[in-house]
Amino acid sequence: MQRSLSKRVLGGALCRRKAICSAYSTKSIQDKDVVIVGGGPAGLALASALASNKLVRESIKVVLVEAGDLSKIRDWSLPTDTYSNRVSSITITSRTFLEDIGVWSYVDTSRTSPIQEMQVWDGISDARVTFDTAEQPSVGSVALSNEMARLTENLNLQRALLHHLANIDSIQLLQKVKVESIQREDEAEGNGWPLVHLSDGTTIRARLLVGADGFNSPVRSYAGISSYGWSYDTQAVVATLNHPPRGAFQGPNHTAYQRFLPTGPIAFLPLSPTVSSLVWSTKPRLAAALCKSDPKVLANMVNAAFRLPEVSIRYLHDRILEADGAGMNISHEVIRDEIRFREESHDISKYSAYASVTSAISGGIQPNDAESVPPLITSIQSGTIASFPLRYNHADSYLGEEPGSRTALVGDAAHTVHPLAGQGLNLGLGDVECLARCIAETLKHGGDIGSFTALRPYARERYFVNHKVMSAVDKLHKVYSSTLEPVVWARSVGLEVLNELDSVRAALVVGAGGGHFGGSGWNVLARGVEGLASGLSAAKTLGRTIIGTKFLG
Repeated sequence: MQRSLSKRVLGGALCRRKAICSAYSTKSIQDKDVVIVGGGPAGLALASALASNKLVRESIKVVLVEAGDLSKIRDWSLPTDTYSNRVSSITITSRTFLEDIGVWSYVDTSRTSPIQEMQVWDGISDARVTFDTAEQPSVGSVALSNEMARLTENLNLQRALLHHLANIDSIQLLQKVKVESIQREDEAEGNGWPLVHLSDGTTIRARLLVGADGFNSPVRSYAGISSYGWSYDTQAVVATLNHPPRGAFQGPNHTAYQRFLPTGPIAFLPLSPTVSSLVWSTKPRLAAALCKSDPKVLANMVNAAFRLPEVSIRYLHDRILEADGAGMNISHEVIRDEIRFREESHDISKYSAYASVTSAISGGIQPNDAESVPPLITSIQSGTIASFPLRYNHADSYLGEEPGSRTALVGDAAHTVHPLAGQGLNLGLGDVECLARCIAETLKHGGDIGSFTALRPYARERYFVNHKVMSAVDKLHKVYSSTLEPVVWARSVGLEVLNELDSVRAALVVGAGGGHFGGSGWNVLARGVEGLASGLSAAKTLGRTIIGTKFLG
């Protein structure tokens, strides 16, 4: 494990020379109660949550600082059949929170899709577990109990947050302004609060400084908060997929599919009857080669990745990498011929849903196995193929202490997690809900919202919940990376047993959706993901024991 440490910043160390510090005139200092750095979903959600509380809205001054152009997000619009490539799964708890603070009504729900079923299976053994909302107990309104989560484009949610804030005068948004430096005010001349120096020459003195500024958080650096973590040997390939609608005798396109291949999981996430989103975690070199290839190559590889046996997937990967190593991109025709040969070699019927290139299905009644795999991808929307690195990172603390006091971290500034469980945004919204609640409670009792005492309940409540989910997701990733036969056998037995235990599976459905039980939805989510990962981790341990017994015997 690699350990990355954020340097502790003392006094005015961020101003490298006195001349820089003196350039910020005390006459331009503005006093704010809460300064939020970062205009992503977490930062905007915190501003919205604070604005939704009457006591908070009337008692304190809040400003959000964002280096980018938020007007582009506020005015974002796409044709109804075109979708952006970054999507998130909004759990029941997250959606309830967004409804409570008045944001969800601004979300364009026509661009969202419910997840009513999830199919997850082992890429080597094909052991499968199915989660269905029919197994989910009522956790609120009828509408919410009929879905595990709801998929939406990140931009759709950010736009909704901005439209909500546009109607609230008490929240000040500063866009296209960078944070140049942060220093602690000299206690001999002031209160020792953080001073945030902006690129337009303004300095803001913050009673509470919140970092919602991502993985490379300047606020975390100022607060001197260390973090630990590592980069995965994988990249996420994302794209927006076009496909035919489901057949007349099939259900709607509300099923999410995920196959765990040894190189990483591939996920199909429904957005509309004919559009879905791809998140494929794979090795960096393969990810780069797929992104450079003809989009038709990626479309064919996605179809194959959900259908062909792992040995053939591995062969296709090798062909793509061989071409890339020779400085060429493999052609669409070559990859189709390779897939055709593989389908025929594995005796896959052309009337089976597992056939892609050789498929003879052309509408009408679908085969019996049609629900086992996603619809066949026909094309990829232009400009949506992209790739980004994956990492695990967790701050040692969510609160700064002397001399970085009066600081708190939320979202990616506090934690980043592998996307295989789709919980990164939900963990951030959980942070926001808790921190906003702590601020409101402190104001209600006349306390200092920036004090460590006021903020400690936030760190105490959120850190362990986040840690459990992050650790569980990390275990899932590692368990499914193994190709050792006993390990594959053990984890496959675990999945098959899990699929037969209706009560356990129902509990995990609630966990996946973050079911809201008396305000404990975030904890339910943590227990659900942790329980699944712990079971599979135990299966991996059993597999290793079998290996040891085999060698010793």
